[in-house]
Amino acid sequence: MSKNRYPRLLGLLPLLGTLLLGGCNMTLLDPKGQVGLDERNLIITATLLMLLVVVPVIVMTFLFAWKYRASNTDAVYTPKWSHSTKIEIAVWAIPVLIIIALGYVTYKSTHALDPYKPLESDVKPVTIQVVSMDWKWLFIYPEQGIATVNKIVFPANTPINFQITSDTVMNSFFIPGLGGQIYAMAGMQTKLHLIANENAEFDGISANYSGAGFTGMKFKAVATSQADFDAWVSDVKKAPKQLEKAEYEALSKPSQNNPVELYSSFTPNLFQTIVDKYEGMKAGPKVDHEKKEKEVAQMEGMDMSSHSAAGAEE
Repeated sequence: MSKNRYPRLLGLLPLLGTLLLGGCNMTLLDPKGQVGLDERNLIITATLLMLLVVVPVIVMTFLFAWKYRASNTDAVYTPKWSHSTKIEIAVWAIPVLIIIALGYVTYKSTHALDPYKPLESDVKPVTIQVVSMDWKWLFIYPEQGIATVNKIVFPANTPINFQITSDTVMNSFFIPGLGGQIYAMAGMQTKLHLIANENAEFDGISANYSGAGFTGMKFKAVATSQADFDAWVSDVKKAPKQLEKAEYEALSKPSQNNPVELYSSFTPNLFQTIVDKYEGMKAGPKVDHEKKEKEVAQMEGMDMSSHSAAGAEE
């Protein structure tokens, strides 16, 4: 009796898996931003193209197993069969055509969805500077003169230009409902351009494991009307906290499940200061190549004259 119990339990696994997936929020397949929609369409297109191979193979597997079963005495038995031009053409031509189609789609979408590429819009974009910390997100609004922790608000139907860095280990900035993710690295600045197509609240996460407080490194991204955004900025400017040097040093210390914090002002040029603080990662001084070439030419001329003089003396 125990021998028959396990096969029955194994048969219930697909049903249990379906029930578990029923509670999942398919955010990536139901985005609220244009970038996310384009990425979703790319995922669906690539999947359908690959199914052109997968589905016929699965179907033929069952058909062949049924047709050439041991009990089917009518099946043709050809033990010396070794080649079929038609099968060779199908086996090679169809996958090649699918790979060409996938390559074309991937090439176009890679350039169209470049995270560094600004979004085309008649509306002036909002710039938000993002700093990854242990274990929280600092957001700086350079044009509005405010800063927040673990929450951003921006107007819908307006491009958002994210400038991203890290004041700790490498991390990954991701808002699944808007699409796209990009890494945050100390001493470097990465960029991400997103837009929300409607008023909504999105979950933002860290998509790269960064230590003990990783699971609580989340934030809220709220897309609202322009009027509500302006009102929110005015409210933040009335906040009692100011992100001065001492306040930032305290904030930069590791903390888990950090609450939302609002700052009415911040130290000027704070974002660039954070990028520049990692001396070993800073770019070297700019080189005037034209001037350098002239100096090298002069040095070579001096060497040639000295050699000529030495030869004359000999």
